[in-house]
Amino acid sequence: MDIALHFLGATENVTGSRFLLKANGQNFLIDCGMHQERALRSRDWDDFPVSPSSIDAVLITHAHLDHCGYLPKLVREGFRGSIYSTPATAEIMKISLLDSAHLQESDAEHKKRRHEREGRKGKYPEVPLYTVEDSLKCFDHFKTVKYKTELDLGNGVTAKYHDAGHILGSAMIAINIKADGESRRIIFSGDIGRWDRPILRDPSLFEHADYVVMESTYGNRTHGAVADIENELKEVIDQTIESRGNIVVPSFAIERAQEVLYHMNDLLAANKIPHIMVFLDSPMALKVTEVFRHHPELFDEETRELLAANTSPFDFPSLVPVESTEHSKALNYLGGTGMIVAGSGMCTGGRVKHHLVNNISRPESTILFVGYQANGTLGRLIVEGAEEVRIYREKYPVRAQIKQIHGFSAHADKNELLRWVSNINNTPRKVFIVHGEEDSTHDFAELLQKEHGWNVAIPEYREEIRLD
Repeated sequence: MDIALHFLGATENVTGSRFLLKANGQNFLIDCGMHQERALRSRDWDDFPVSPSSIDAVLITHAHLDHCGYLPKLVREGFRGSIYSTPATAEIMKISLLDSAHLQESDAEHKKRRHEREGRKGKYPEVPLYTVEDSLKCFDHFKTVKYKTELDLGNGVTAKYHDAGHILGSAMIAINIKADGESRRIIFSGDIGRWDRPILRDPSLFEHADYVVMESTYGNRTHGAVADIENELKEVIDQTIESRGNIVVPSFAIERAQEVLYHMNDLLAANKIPHIMVFLDSPMALKVTEVFRHHPELFDEETRELLAANTSPFDFPSLVPVESTEHSKALNYLGGTGMIVAGSGMCTGGRVKHHLVNNISRPESTILFVGYQANGTLGRLIVEGAEEVRIYREKYPVRAQIKQIHGFSAHADKNELLRWVSNINNTPRKVFIVHGEEDSTHDFAELLQKEHGWNVAIPEYREEIRLD
């Protein structure tokens, strides 16, 4: 068997997922993500480690930018093959990649003006990593694959997409390789979801694998129970109303914003909290919510029952969609208490930074985190207790209440990761632990070796490993 894996990202770090599978004379890139850790962003500006024109196809697990955000640059630099994903992922990628391109162009222009004022040059050219035009061109390569439908990639290589339960349309990819009368099965976990979460179905399980490439974002931590989310949310809301401040929720536009709306709808419908205004200040989240409405077939039974009763979990009377910049700025003058759900989820950009400027130094307000905060991001600094943070080149003392609800996470925790991989009945030839910070990756590898005695490896960046 002539198979090799080249690890081009998400090795002892969380973002930048890129795994090059070489099999039967072909090259397949599984995921094509951007890096979001500040110290690793230079990797996105470097030349791609292999020639993009040498890659036959790209298989995307889901639409988060750390898994697909590098695609426009890959196409611009010579990739000419097909980009495969589920239908829902393709719809959301078109939204997320255009939004990313707009931000790239805007950031480059702001940086250029700032450097001109300051009379200096930055480390990188004052140009976007890619443009809106680059994103539009990459859409021409999109092809969709339904769950559990075999995709023939040629030369004895096939793939199947399985529901990952992480975000809408997310997938685990099982690749089968046949040659010389032998076969190998490689499972790429993508991001593994959680059991018994609202809206989406549970993660898929596998009984057999020769090799596994699996994430470990929460490989050494456990979440709060999903059932506790609404109690914790109610407590935060009640305390902030009493203080007469605002609740600012940095939120990912894909899945997390919709899940926040789901729980707020539940609490408001049951009159468990005062009927405060909830402002969804994210044009991207509004567009993604429309994609949710297009794909009820991907929901769990409970959510389908709500829809059958003409009750949308993504809408309620006190929900206010905020589309224009002017409307967003007007939220600075809110009286009383309102909840502002805005991107980005790690506070690295987007409208949430403006709301942080207006609320992070107010003791009466609450900054509520409902998602993972990668190392080196503004969100991580805040949740780790920074007394002062820099936003838009200005320093602000952190006086607001800082809260975090871990039960919202769309990533499996340590126990759930172990549950997922332990369903495999055979002994895999090797399990590769990726997509986690160094301590999380090593701790989970040690746990897996202790529980099963399997051959577990932690790849290094750009390491290439031959598979027997």
